[in-house]
Amino acid sequence: MENRILYVRLPCNPIFPIGVVYLADFVHKLFPEVEQQIFDMGTIPPLDFAQSLDACVDRFQPTLLVFSWRDIQIYAPVGGRGGNPLQNAFEFYYARNPLIKLRGALGGLRITTAYYGELWRNLGLVKRGLKRAQTYHPEARAIVGGGAVSVFYEQLGRSLPQGTIISVGEGEVLLEKYLRGQDFRDERCYVVGETTPRDRLIHEKPTEIEKTACDYDYIERLWPEFQYYLQDQDFYIGVQTKRGCPHNCCYCVYTVIEGKQVRINPADEVVAEMRQLYDRGIRNFWFTDAQFIPARRYINDAIELLQKISEAGMEDIHWAAYIRADNLNPELCDLMVKTGMNYFEIGITSGSQELVRKMRMGYNLRVVLQNCRDLKAAGFNDLVSVNYSFNVIDETYETIRQTLAYHRELERIFGEDKVEPAIFFIGLQPHTHLEEYAFKENILKPGYDPMSLMPWTARKLLWNPEPLGSFFGEVCLEAWQRNPNDFGREVMRILEERLGCAELESALSAPILQEQQPRATVSAN
Repeated sequence: MENRILYVRLPCNPIFPIGVVYLADFVHKLFPEVEQQIFDMGTIPPLDFAQSLDACVDRFQPTLLVFSWRDIQIYAPVGGRGGNPLQNAFEFYYARNPLIKLRGALGGLRITTAYYGELWRNLGLVKRGLKRAQTYHPEARAIVGGGAVSVFYEQLGRSLPQGTIISVGEGEVLLEKYLRGQDFRDERCYVVGETTPRDRLIHEKPTEIEKTACDYDYIERLWPEFQYYLQDQDFYIGVQTKRGCPHNCCYCVYTVIEGKQVRINPADEVVAEMRQLYDRGIRNFWFTDAQFIPARRYINDAIELLQKISEAGMEDIHWAAYIRADNLNPELCDLMVKTGMNYFEIGITSGSQELVRKMRMGYNLRVVLQNCRDLKAAGFNDLVSVNYSFNVIDETYETIRQTLAYHRELERIFGEDKVEPAIFFIGLQPHTHLEEYAFKENILKPGYDPMSLMPWTARKLLWNPEPLGSFFGEVCLEAWQRNPNDFGREVMRILEERLGCAELESALSAPILQEQQPRATVSAN
């Protein structure tokens, strides 16, 4: 039977679908005779989802549907699904005014309804697409993967059709083995109704592949919606320069999804891929790595890449990335500015070295500051987004004051208007050290449903434990009331008004104590 693969990116925000693009490119290079098509539902109006999927399946008649599911969990301080999930939750849990509490409850109900509606809708689209494909090819199968599936693979298996292959993490080698007719079950996957996921499946090491430049001439032919992402000159197009993250941050699931081994894509191939997009008018690039410079030993790889970008003559581009700012040096800073970096995110989580150590984040805040000064000296004058996750482990009023001191120093380096504090409260995710800690402290019990948005579960998964949980709730509610359009900066102002600011040196110093299991006072109620 001739293989015909339809990649379906399930509905989500219109973010460039680099996962399915890379999969289709990989398959084409190994099996040029295989017919493929990409159907991106991120570009389809919601009322047309089902009808458009039917029409696509009818036209293409696939033998294999590969579904990419990007998002499920929604804890974030941003709008979406008809409201701001964090604001609704905090109004419901912490507001003293009964009318505001009611508003939070109603907003939370809308978001919960939308969440479960989207969950059931996506499951329905998978079933609908597969059933329709089987009217043309009774033996047609489905593979379901993507970021959401990699986190919640155990739970989703209960709702997907029998015979569906659930893929965790990277799917290239799984697809290759499937198309060759080989046994693929030793890859990070399982088959619904036939096998169960191996214990700690997500922690297994990904199979390495050799990454070459994506062939966008080919991608353009099989993806009708490709031009959608070329219309807006402000849109950032994803390019991957490496996979894997070697760190062990207590709340992060990247390191298990992508694996701890960092695999560098050859710089010449990355530049060749960027050049194809550049020639199509793209000037804004987002390096989609878990970390653009994950550790100091990869600085030379980043330098090589940026030098080759500079030599390629793409002088009018801009790029952005998520960066560990402890892994910079003056040469790299100069190249970042020279090659057009105009935005970056750093996830320091806390401005207290003591808490950074307890969260296993593995960086030195003093080094981060010095590297930021080097970046400013190199001429960087654009926006920096600094992610803070308050109240994770052993937060105190003093560590909050230390974070404020650290943030003010970043503002002195880059300029107050250039440093945007992004205030997050961590959504506890499966397969992380924070989940293990929650089990140990009897906050959660094994077998809980991490996909549940019921209030009694959501309050534990939206990590904001007492005794400081109510304090942060009040601060955030006041910030939304005073300045909802600049929430992060307003939170920092209110915290400083209430608590004051520590000396910077206290934030940068942490006594080295005998390693202990991190502890926090957390209410299990």
